[in-house]
Amino acid sequence: MSMSRAQLRVPLSRPEITKRDVDQVLSVLKTPNLSLGPKVREFEKKFGEYIGSEFSVAVSSGTAGLHISLIAAGIKEGDEVITTPFSFIASANAILYVRAKPVFVDIDEKTLNIDVNKIEERITKKTRAIVVVHVFGLPSEMDKISELAEKHDLIVIEDACEALGAEYKGRKVGTFGLSGVFAFYPNKQITTGEGGMIVTNNRRFYAHAKSLRNQGREDNSKWLIHKMLGFNYRMSDLHAALGLSQLERVDKILEKRERIATYYMECLKDVEEIELPHCPSYCKMSWFVFVVRLKEGFGRKDRDSVIAYLRKNGIECGIYFPPIHLQPFYRKIFGYKGGEYPVTESISQRTIALPFYNFLKKKEIHYVTEKLKKAVKDIKSGKK
Repeated sequence: MSMSRAQLRVPLSRPEITKRDVDQVLSVLKTPNLSLGPKVREFEKKFGEYIGSEFSVAVSSGTAGLHISLIAAGIKEGDEVITTPFSFIASANAILYVRAKPVFVDIDEKTLNIDVNKIEERITKKTRAIVVVHVFGLPSEMDKISELAEKHDLIVIEDACEALGAEYKGRKVGTFGLSGVFAFYPNKQITTGEGGMIVTNNRRFYAHAKSLRNQGREDNSKWLIHKMLGFNYRMSDLHAALGLSQLERVDKILEKRERIATYYMECLKDVEEIELPHCPSYCKMSWFVFVVRLKEGFGRKDRDSVIAYLRKNGIECGIYFPPIHLQPFYRKIFGYKGGEYPVTESISQRTIALPFYNFLKKKEIHYVTEKLKKAVKDIKSGKK
C-alpha cells in the first residue's frame, strides 16, 4: 500500500535526547552550581581533547563565539574580513558587530565552500582576516587558505559551527586558524539547546576570549571588577551537562548521520535532475544537513514548487542558504543589487534541504526520495 500524507509525516530536524542526557541535566539541578560551575569547565576540557586544541571557551551560541573571536583577534572598525556569502548570516553579522566590513568571495560550485582561487584578488591593504566557513560540515581547502593567510599576514578564524568532527587531511577542523568556533543548536550534530564553543592554541587569545564571555572579568579579578568591556555570553552548567552527555557518544552520532546520508545518496544517485553533495576524498565530512540541488536549467520557481509538493505530502524541507549579500539589510547597507556573486546566487535558487536527523528511518528516507523524484519528474514533464 502506498504511503499517504496521513500515513507519514517527516520533520526537517529533531534533536536526539536520551535518558542519560535528561539524567545529566537533572543532576545539575540538584546542585547549587547552575552557572559558572564545574560542568562548564569539564565540558571545555573534554571538548578540547576531542577537537585537539589546548584551550576551549564555552559560550552561549556559535554567533557569540564568532563575535568574541573577532574581538580577541583584534579586528576593529575599518578593517576588512573576507568570508563567504553562502552561509548562515551569523558568519558575516559577527564581522559587522565589530564595525569591520565583510568582503565576500564567491563559492566553488562543487563544494559550496569559499572559492580559494578567488580570495587573493579580494585582498586589500585593509584586509585583516578570513572567516572560513565549513559549510554543511564539509571542510574548506585549509592548505591553500593557510598559505594565503601566511603570505598576506592574515588571521584565520574558522566557522566550524556546522562541522563538528569534520576532518581535512586527517586533522579536525577548528584547529587550523587562530580560533575555531562550534555551535550546539538543536539541529547540530550534538546539542546543548543553545550554546557554542571557541577553541584555540593561543594562550593570550584564550584569556581574552574567556574574559569577554563573562562581562570582562578575569579569573583573578575580585567580584564585580571588570578589566574590559565584555558580554554575557556565558554557558550555564545545565547546557554544559547536556553537551557533556552528548559528547560521550559523538562518534556514534556522526556514524548514524553518515549512514543516513549514504542511504539518501544511494536512493538519489540515478536522478539526473539532482546534484548530490560532493566530498573530496581527502576530507571527512561531518553531516550537518542533507542538501541537494536541482541542476542548472531549473530555477527558483521550480525549486519552490518541489518544496511545496514535499510539504503537501507531510515532508518538511527548507532552503539552505539564501545569499547573505542579498538579505534586505545587506542590500540597504552595501547597495547589493544581485549578480555580484553569480555562483552563490545560482545555487541558492536551487537548493533543497531534506529531512535529516540521527534517528531518521530508511522507510522515511525512501518516502522522501520517492516524493522528490515524482516532484522533479512532474516539473521536467511540464518543461517539455
